[in-house]
Amino acid sequence: MTRPVAGDEPNHTGLEAKIAGMISPQLNNLGYDLVRVAVLGRERPTVQIMADRVDGSQISVDDCERITHAVSAVLDVEDPLPGAWTLEVSSAGIDRPLTRVKDWVRFAGHQARVEMLMPLEGRRRFAGIVLGADEAHARLRLDDGSDVLLPLNDVRRAKLLLTDALIAATIPTRSEADTGLTRPDAAGPKLAN
Repeated sequence: MTRPVAGDEPNHTGLEAKIAGMISPQLNNLGYDLVRVAVLGRERPTVQIMADRVDGSQISVDDCERITHAVSAVLDVEDPLPGAWTLEVSSAGIDRPLTRVKDWVRFAGHQARVEMLMPLEGRRRFAGIVLGADEAHARLRLDDGSDVLLPLNDVRRAKLLLTDALIAATIPTRSEADTGLTRPDAAGPKLAN
């Protein structure tokens, strides 16, 4: 299964890709990046939207409200889901999904779990330290010290693991909290390739 992957776009398929295509331009115009779209449930599906601020600062409740109004307007007009549905908007959180090349690069040095669509080297699940990514592959250092290249087109799901180091790297300092700014290096340590 091959899917196009771009550094700034999340990796979606099917209905989620269709919704992402509809709402991404509006989010970008408002100063947000789409992190993930998930459609959950059948009878009354929930459309789950995760977003980041383009400037890298933390998402606030006001941001979620702005995104909700913008996305609702687009989805009401485009009508990609039949019947009633629920919209849920949030930040990607600390233990966020890794859906874009830039997420893999930004969070290099932190622990993640990955599930592949197709087995790679006889396995579908991997856990280790994120080493970065290019347009085609994410790199992960496994517990045994070996490195693995994961084809991004075949990643089903990837998520950071909540650790003390990740929490420390993502919590703004007092002065950043006062100004609403975060450190550009707030994602944590970078490992040499």
